[in-house]
Amino acid sequence: MNKPDLCIIGDVTFGDGRLALISGPCMAESLELCLSVAHHMKSLCDRFGVGYVFKASFDKANRSSTDSHRGPGMKDGLAWLAKVAREVRVPVLTDIHEPHQAAPAAEVVDCLQIPAFLCRQTDLLIAAGKTGKAVNIKKGQFMAPWDMKHAVAKVNAYINHGVVLTERGTFFGYNRLVTDLRSIPQMQEFAPVIFDATHSVQQPGGLGAASGGEREYAPLLAKAALAAGADGLFIETHPAPEKALSDAASQIALNDMETVLQQCVAVFEAVRGNEPKRS
Repeated sequence: MNKPDLCIIGDVTFGDGRLALISGPCMAESLELCLSVAHHMKSLCDRFGVGYVFKASFDKANRSSTDSHRGPGMKDGLAWLAKVAREVRVPVLTDIHEPHQAAPAAEVVDCLQIPAFLCRQTDLLIAAGKTGKAVNIKKGQFMAPWDMKHAVAKVNAYINHGVVLTERGTFFGYNRLVTDLRSIPQMQEFAPVIFDATHSVQQPGGLGAASGGEREYAPLLAKAALAAGADGLFIETHPAPEKALSDAASQIALNDMETVLQQCVAVFEAVRGNEPKRS
């Protein structure tokens, strides 16, 4: 298998043999929430020797219903992310949905994320690549792993800090996703690959006007993905998931993240033949 180029997000590198994590609340519900989660996760990741990138969305543009919360919008959302980066001293990531959002978002964040539904949108991918920032492309639920090489090529046509691909499940009938872990080594031909544990247990539109989910299986899939060779993880977390304004059924409780991360580090180190790090 060809060794893909590294992806560098701030001071965190994906694909260099060290575990890295992208984590935060699904939606940037408030500055206080973002700061609280970022501080907690940064502390945990420092203890376990895991590279940490904070994630939150300023706009959830693909909600199931027009009545669903979408977030604070780009102006306030980016201001909050900038404050997280300054105060917590972590790299930050957010998703964009339209090409015109790429440049202003890139002035604040260290990595632009392309949502799974938009991974074939050429103008969006090119706009992200032109910023020079790292780009995380989520594999569409409808995409074959080997076809993601074209999305990577669209971004890599421009100078940037690298591309990372995210596996987040494949459609299996209505309102259900399944994970084919063969996609991890297959996509590693083109870029480092991380696994999105919480969106992989999502049930899109499963509640009618909202998405359902089975968060209890997210840690299981995270460990399986690391055993399959994933370079890192993407996990959404919230202090009170049942009260979250987005993906309430799939986010992991913040208080559970210590156990989840400890187990994931043990699997990651065991697969690579290293001594697990002690807290």
